[in-house]
Amino acid sequence: MTTRSGPVADLLARRPTKLLGRSVAGRRAKRGITGIARSTRFPVRAASAPKDIEVRRPPKRTGTNFPTDWARTVPARVARVTIIETLMRPAIAALARPERTNADRLGDVDGPIIFVANHHSHVDTPLLLTSIPLPWRHEITVGAASDYFFGTMVTGALSALAIGAIPIERSKIGRGSADLAAGLITDGWSLLIYPEGGRSKDGWGQPFRGGAAYLSLRCDVPIVPVYVSGTGHILRKGSARPHPSNTVVNFGRPIWPDPGEKSRRYNERIEVAVAELGDEAGSNWWEAKRRRYSGETPGLGGPSVGSWRRAWALGDRSARRARTRRWPEI
Repeated sequence: MTTRSGPVADLLARRPTKLLGRSVAGRRAKRGITGIARSTRFPVRAASAPKDIEVRRPPKRTGTNFPTDWARTVPARVARVTIIETLMRPAIAALARPERTNADRLGDVDGPIIFVANHHSHVDTPLLLTSIPLPWRHEITVGAASDYFFGTMVTGALSALAIGAIPIERSKIGRGSADLAAGLITDGWSLLIYPEGGRSKDGWGQPFRGGAAYLSLRCDVPIVPVYVSGTGHILRKGSARPHPSNTVVNFGRPIWPDPGEKSRRYNERIEVAVAELGDEAGSNWWEAKRRRYSGETPGLGGPSVGSWRRAWALGDRSARRARTRRWPEI
């Protein structure tokens, strides 16, 4: 057996020792750095809390805690007016072909208003924001579902900027949401709200919740009922592709609470007023009034029958209210 000698052999013999020395030194250096970091709490962080103390986490900035004050500054308002008048209005004119009726009923109202409308589609809000008369059109906020429109910072910012939305709890009348809306109304802002709490699931209306009536009583401002029809044909709930259709926006006369009237009773009157506007849009003013005073106004919720009969009855109502263009009869 032969052995190597010379400089090459000496280099090969010394290499493992050097590598081993380097690895040991690296581990020692690493342990030293780790020890320094542990002793100095690097990077700097908050002190730990005792185990028996519950740490209070900062509130999330989404949902009802989303800040919207910036959306009512002058630059944001200018941007929103530009969006509504140059983008939203032409799009709604092409997609919804709206027929706006009875806006003159608001002629005697001065100051902020709570606009209350039925809700069938995401198209309802841009349609109403381009239909509400001036000056309320550009001095209005929209009560939007906090869990849907303000679920993330991105969707919340877009909703607040484009439509002036504020977060509203739709499952209950939250104190934070009520105080925010009441404060804005007191400051001169009008409010657009959907008392149903969400879009219709089958095309028929849902029972009204008492938020609008409560705010009207609290802030001493009138409610203007509005009935919107045809938007369910454009973009109904669960649909992702819009289909152009004719729509109708019918404004009602302002409603004030009676002396000593409770919120529940007031809310019932508001729902009947919106239903009467729907009946008026489908027939005429005289027939709707006659049915109103005889207690025969069709409700927004539809008949209490099977789903197929509700769909059949809705199709009949939609055919009357869609006001689609037809060739004249000769």
